[in-house]
Amino acid sequence: MSPIFVLITLEQKDKSSKTKIWLVFSGIILAYLPATHHIQTRWQQAKKKIVNKLKTGEFYGTHYQTLAFENIVITDTEYTHSKVDWHHHENPYFTYLLQGKLFESNKKESYYLEPGSLLFHNWQEAHFNIKPPEFTRGFHIEMNENWLSNFDIQTTDFEGSINLKNPLIKNIMNKLFIESKVNDQYSNLSIETFLLEIFSTIKETKERSSKKPNWIKKLQELLFEEQIDYSLKNLSSILGIHPVHLSREFNKHFGTSLGNYIRIIKVNQAFNLIALNQLSMTEVCYKCGFYDQSHFIKNFKQVYRTTPSKFLKKISIC
Repeated sequence: MSPIFVLITLEQKDKSSKTKIWLVFSGIILAYLPATHHIQTRWQQAKKKIVNKLKTGEFYGTHYQTLAFENIVITDTEYTHSKVDWHHHENPYFTYLLQGKLFESNKKESYYLEPGSLLFHNWQEAHFNIKPPEFTRGFHIEMNENWLSNFDIQTTDFEGSINLKNPLIKNIMNKLFIESKVNDQYSNLSIETFLLEIFSTIKETKERSSKKPNWIKKLQELLFEEQIDYSLKNLSSILGIHPVHLSREFNKHFGTSLGNYIRIIKVNQAFNLIALNQLSMTEVCYKCGFYDQSHFIKNFKQVYRTTPSKFLKKISIC
């Protein structure tokens, strides 16, 4: 479900009309924007005001967990504000939405975020947020300039905000989240390793995207459908290419094998459903397309090195 922009014309006393855009989010009217100005004008207006700058580890909400390593700060936060006006953060950071919904907009793009959404924000990227009246929880990883410099990561390669949809990147972020709950003497090293994997995968994905054949986008859509035959024969038939060609080319464009990619999509979905804590493990198992509990546990443990039940205990908010 995406946010709905509804045009409403209001008659003024002087008989002239005024058009506004109402942002309807999950059936609730949250805000309105002048239709002739829209987000870009909101940005121009914001630049004339003082845009609030948030310091390291600062987010609008209640922190359930804060981990401060050298050059990295991690927070697990419940968002408590229905609306947060234009602001920016002093460090680049990732936002991973675990529960609830959130609408976010910057000077160029707007995002409707739901559990499993992952964004990267470069430093000083101004944006505002609107939250429906429900429990909303986000996970953040901030890296300061020293950390980026130590690993020769150029922020110019990751300008603005990036909506990260690659299942491989989300899979690494899930592992990083689990590691943050372990929080022992080796966690800093593990988290840095995961972060370097994420930045590397973002860059590789960007390079591969410019060379994708037309059937790649269609295949990506097919793989996220819940009721589909994932066999090479069926997928290649739908795409109009030979099964051997699909098998050979898949790894080059997706960075892993077809079978592992599908597995990661399913365990990522299970990860997000478990984090929501609204379904039983049996319901999660079948909703994600696993044959039975044994198949579910085996695949989850293969990817995340823990069982679904132990994972739930690790991430539960006390």
